[in-house]
Amino acid sequence: MKKMAVLLLAVLHLNAEEIYATFDIEAQSSASLAFSSSGIIEKMHVDIGSEVKKDALLAELHNDDIEAMVEVSKVALHYAKSDYERQKKVQQHINVSLFESFAYKYDNAKVQLKYQETLLDKTYLRAPFDGIITAKKVEIGDVVSGQMITEVYDIQSSKERKLILKFDQKYHQKVKVGDRFNYKVDGDDRSYSGIIYKIYPTIDAKSRKMLAEVKAEGFPVGLFGDGYITAK
Repeated sequence: MKKMAVLLLAVLHLNAEEIYATFDIEAQSSASLAFSSSGIIEKMHVDIGSEVKKDALLAELHNDDIEAMVEVSKVALHYAKSDYERQKKVQQHINVSLFESFAYKYDNAKVQLKYQETLLDKTYLRAPFDGIITAKKVEIGDVVSGQMITEVYDIQSSKERKLILKFDQKYHQKVKVGDRFNYKVDGDDRSYSGIIYKIYPTIDAKSRKMLAEVKAEGFPVGLFGDGYITAK
């Protein structure tokens, strides 16, 4: 049985083809963050190099006026609800249109509060995923515009990386998802290995190269290297 297994592995190895590929290392996730609202930056809670968790508060706009409107809306909702509940108890004794006017005011007060809370939420900038801040593009006191899209921070995943492989187009029918990639990073004598999990469906018109991705961890973004894809 062992001899058969060894023979099978030998046959598979003979049928495999080693395809040369170069690669660049990028963050698995990255984003440029901006406020969707306009205003003056009042607080910045993180700096370049800060590691943050998803939904962590990164920066705030001056929002005293919107906070006040939220409180006003809460008061309006409180009284609208009281009026509506009071009229509901005597609904059968009053005009239908009069009762509906109280119901409308109550519903409208709920909508207005939700609207003001949404405006307030837009004055806070939060992390979209766990990551590390790689760039800070504004300072406290700067004016940002939701229409002009003023970038505030750049963020990238802390450890998760992807290798962007480039290989000759002539192998487009041979390289498949699941193929192993053995590689070395420039300046590092150690050997690494990963599995191709994504192949781009198009070929670069200028370089005549195809692209694929392999997951990795811990490498600094921007490094490069090369290796061989084992195509079955």
